[in-house]
Amino acid sequence: MVPAASFAGKRVSLFGLGGSGIATAHALIAGGAEILAWDDNPDSVAKAAAAGIATGDLRAADWPRFAAFVLSPGVPLTHPKPHWAVELARGAGVEVIGDVELFCRERIQRAPTAPFIAITGTNGKSTTTALTAHILKSAGRDTQMGGNIGRAVMTLDPPEPKRHYVVECSSYQIDLAPSINPTAGILLNLTPDHLDRHGTMAHYASIKERLVAGSDTAIIGVDDSWCAQIADRLERAGKQVIRISKRLPLTDGYFADGTNLMEAVNGRYSRIAFLEGIGSLRGQHNAQNALAAVAACLRIGLELGEIQAGLESFPGLAHRMEQVGRKDHVLFVNDSKATNADAAAPALSSFNRIYWIAGGLPKEGGIEPLRGFFPRIAKAYLIGEAAPAFSATLGEAVPYEISGTLAAAVEHAAYDAASDTGGEAVVLLSPACASFDQFKNFEVRGEAFRQAATAIDGVKPIGGPR
Repeated sequence: MVPAASFAGKRVSLFGLGGSGIATAHALIAGGAEILAWDDNPDSVAKAAAAGIATGDLRAADWPRFAAFVLSPGVPLTHPKPHWAVELARGAGVEVIGDVELFCRERIQRAPTAPFIAITGTNGKSTTTALTAHILKSAGRDTQMGGNIGRAVMTLDPPEPKRHYVVECSSYQIDLAPSINPTAGILLNLTPDHLDRHGTMAHYASIKERLVAGSDTAIIGVDDSWCAQIADRLERAGKQVIRISKRLPLTDGYFADGTNLMEAVNGRYSRIAFLEGIGSLRGQHNAQNALAAVAACLRIGLELGEIQAGLESFPGLAHRMEQVGRKDHVLFVNDSKATNADAAAPALSSFNRIYWIAGGLPKEGGIEPLRGFFPRIAKAYLIGEAAPAFSATLGEAVPYEISGTLAAAVEHAAYDAASDTGGEAVVLLSPACASFDQFKNFEVRGEAFRQAATAIDGVKPIGGPR
């Protein structure tokens, strides 16, 4: 735990008593704060009270007495309208912050030189966070990873000068962290997302920009116009900016040339790392993730040899293009996290002979946006409620069957892929759908795929995240 000592002896209100909210409350109490916590869900309030957290309806609270109001990231701050507790805080002139802000203040007080890498972006931030932390750990560094991935940030070990922090930050968390100040801040990319919570793309982008604007070194993917403009703007303002690109040679920065990761200095190129043969980092999107991790690790003092070793031993994230097994020339890949067409595109772009398991609870737009990848699909195996609509989209462009269940789809796809004589064949679960028609969540769906694939006679499990 990181005790929130910056509020010792002060009164703090808190709203949102999910997992991170309760962790934050305990951190404030451990730091000596007097807190009053609340939630719109009575069960959450009861759970917090049972855990020794003082609770009370914040509608009746004496707001001017609070030094700060700590809001859980999932609670609306601005759009579609501020939560009632936010309006009460603002009306009383009480600052509104989140758990990442608490962490940043504790780091500055306790160990301001502790290396701190913060990662955001619309896509790829979880993989980049896990990869960066893995490289640091494999190089023997004392490493803490959390935030929007894994552990709540206030449950990490307290800051010490040589303790490294790798923190994934959502736009919601950044919006509640006005003094975020990483050693290296990473902004991977920007596409429209969470606009119901941020109103406009411009507002969404401005929130993401805060993370890199507050960093000592801003590492920015410049393959979209929003991020390219942010990089230019920060550089003009005097910030140290490192540009990365997964598809364009740069004059200065880091870019991908196939599976080679290149450094550019005044237009002169040199290879600094490579991804050839690293199955957990296939695809152009993972080249961007790797470039960001490499740039950040170099920034905080790792050697190239340490970084390459970390890249090669990275197991990947569960349910994100996770290699779960192999039988002869057939590879089984769990991409259950792909709950819409855009999320399925990276996996479909990474393999050439795909036996594609798709379907579930359909999202708006279906799989029409994936039509450009249809030539890579040897056959599709459709499951769940989306099967009829997906079959209509595939039409005569892709052979398909309506398998109905995931178990049947794995069995049939494995049989067909085994007969493929065209080189490596991939049985890929990348559903482009939510899981809720047949499974509780995408994790349960991915685990069902893993179990079905590794139960096939002759399939050798591949070590990785569980």
